[in-house]
Amino acid sequence: SNHQAAEQVHSEILTAGGKAELFQADISNEQLVVEMFGAIKSRLGLVTHLVNNAGVLQTQMRVEEMSAERINWMLTQNVTPYFVCAREAIKHMRGANQPTGCAIVNVSSAASYLGGANEYVDYAAAKGAIDSFTKGLSLELAPEGIRVNCVRPGCIYTDIHADGGEPDRVNRVAELLPLKRGGTAQEVANAIVWLLSSEASYATGTFIDLAGGK
Repeated sequence: SNHQAAEQVHSEILTAGGKAELFQADISNEQLVVEMFGAIKSRLGLVTHLVNNAGVLQTQMRVEEMSAERINWMLTQNVTPYFVCAREAIKHMRGANQPTGCAIVNVSSAASYLGGANEYVDYAAAKGAIDSFTKGLSLELAPEGIRVNCVRPGCIYTDIHADGGEPDRVNRVAELLPLKRGGTAQEVANAIVWLLSSEASYATGTFIDLAGGK
């Protein structure tokens, strides 16, 4: 959704001597997801690792003010894409013959267990669905050696808070956290990379909370 940021990461990977390709798709559109995985296969080969990282908010609101349209949109944007992307990735992974095993990491949210009261209970419920999805899928795929884990970020400095109508939310909440600060995207990325790596080869159905102790 942020082409400029994607281009920057792409450039950094190439500069460091790595291999990278950019693929863009509206992952709430099933057909576009199928086409994206087909394009990945033709240009890079089979997918062996997947990070499901879709998270969108709407303006902060109490439950009694929410329309069914908003709630359905929240689920369509935050839950369904994880299922569809995982489904397509699993098709690749089964034929990948990856020596160190294949892995999926779902990005959920601390909201899934904190509840999001008075702000976005619908988003919290959607992320709760991702927690259940992670556990269920990990049990389905464990016999095949495909690991499925989850990270649950808390107050992280990202643009998502602007979508909720409070761009400075992390600074407001930071003092309420045991660590007294917001987190960074890099700290979340570090946990994701570990879960994808062979160092986490015995971890599946695992949740890492990155919420400053909350």
